[in-house]
Amino acid sequence: MVPQVRWTTMNVRVLDDAPAVAAAVADLVAGAIDGGLRTLVLAGGSTPKRAYQLLAERSLPWGRVAVLFGDERCVPPDDAESNYWMAHETLLERVHPGTVHRMPGELGAEAAAELYDGVVMASSPLDLVLLGVGPDGHTASLFPGNPALRATGGAVAVHAAPKPPPDRVSLQRGEVPSGMIPGAEYLADRAAAALLA
Repeated sequence: MVPQVRWTTMNVRVLDDAPAVAAAVADLVAGAIDGGLRTLVLAGGSTPKRAYQLLAERSLPWGRVAVLFGDERCVPPDDAESNYWMAHETLLERVHPGTVHRMPGELGAEAAAELYDGVVMASSPLDLVLLGVGPDGHTASLFPGNPALRATGGAVAVHAAPKPPPDRVSLQRGEVPSGMIPGAEYLADRAAAALLA
């Protein structure tokens, strides 16, 4: 059987620095929300923090947007390592609480993935998915070589993550429209060098 391939057009923008990226992301998300966006998947980690702060400064119709998460660490929601907590502290106080669907990582990877699978399926299609890429090529807690990459469903339990904590929950790779980028840090360095040459 030949695998089905989904082709998409990609526009690449190279920005000068992290503040420019944060402003561009905030503009993109705000424009999408004003344009009728129905589902937004937030990225975790520290990368999107400033973009979320900029979004919180805007008056947007958050009540019609379902807010989901691309991944979560298996920690309580008020833990400093929680992706939900970072988003809560920077953005979610401006968002209607009934539209925020956090991953219940404190339940453990399997239970959280099973519960969140239903949330993802009920919220699909996912209109806008924000992702970061770690220096090791991981995105949404999907690390290169991890067995979770072969899982199916809307959400997946991730174990043995090479960065603490080892247990996490992620959207399944079919829901994350990026794939893996092995050696992302090297690729970014090469791209920057080519632009400066």
